[in-house]
Amino acid sequence: MVRLLFSHSGLGVLFLLGREQIWQIYVIMFLRSIGGSFHWPTMQASTSLMAPDDQLSRIAGLNQTLQGAMNIVAPPVGAILLATIPMYGIILIDVVTALIAIIPLFIFSIPQPGAAIHTQETSGASAVFKDMLAGFRYVASWPGMMIILIVATVLNFLLNPAFSLMPLLVTKVFNGTAYHLGLLESVFGIGVVVGGLILSTWGGFKRRVITAMMGLIGMGVGILMIGLSGVNTFWIAVAGMALGGLMNPLTNGPLFAIVQSTVELSMQGRVFTLLGSLSAAMSPLSLAVAGPLADTLGIPIWYIIAGVACILMGVVSFAIKPVMQLEASKTDRQPVVPPVMESSD
Repeated sequence: MVRLLFSHSGLGVLFLLGREQIWQIYVIMFLRSIGGSFHWPTMQASTSLMAPDDQLSRIAGLNQTLQGAMNIVAPPVGAILLATIPMYGIILIDVVTALIAIIPLFIFSIPQPGAAIHTQETSGASAVFKDMLAGFRYVASWPGMMIILIVATVLNFLLNPAFSLMPLLVTKVFNGTAYHLGLLESVFGIGVVVGGLILSTWGGFKRRVITAMMGLIGMGVGILMIGLSGVNTFWIAVAGMALGGLMNPLTNGPLFAIVQSTVELSMQGRVFTLLGSLSAAMSPLSLAVAGPLADTLGIPIWYIIAGVACILMGVVSFAIKPVMQLEASKTDRQPVVPPVMESSD
């Protein structure tokens, strides 16, 4: 967060002086991405340190609601700001909101887990590498958690191109306009808000994994509806987007809560970092696959493949014992961080 504050402050000064260049924006966005790679895992891991275990799903649902609401509000507000104030003023707003987020961290105390033994004797790049390796070995030694990680990674692989291909789907398949694209994105955002509110109020089933897998099946049905709709059945795509948005929090929220409630506190940052890294890596890889496939077989084919794959992952997971018993293993199994081999001097 502090990295974002300084980088955006510098960018605002460059725009104010009229000396901004495209390469500077690339550098600052690169720095922002590096900061984000630390920020998201830290926020997720900190949540489990402050909230009771039985409230994690509700908190995740509330977070999903806020994100959905911001996705609805931010684009029109951004367009209004671009038309009314200069760019450095918009960046100043970003800096001020970052300050609002940072200041409470100096006021409120967040509990901290004990440091992992294998990182106490090292520092710098060596410690970072060992942390990454320890996080991977930790997940790999736990079959249920490894399967959840794979499901989350495949889900990102399937969904990233679905949103990137949406403008082409609207123009080439539905013969639509910006109005139709805006309608699809709006109903998805509304679905996310409603789904997040449902999860934050209901909390999901007692076994969070059941909520997540049912949500995954529902999301797959929604995506499949989009792929099977056509120019005369655009309303089916609208209903599919609404269903997909509704099921999104019911899938992601419980999955995050499962990691927060079952993974050792000292390992959560590493596990969430591993999850974030794999998810981010799926974006360019999936687009590289989806683009040629859509050119060859048509754009709807990706939505059909993604929808069927989500449904199958959700259904098959109910038959996988390590996944269904993942939360029970919290009390039955105390995962031990596999030792990292030390180099001899």
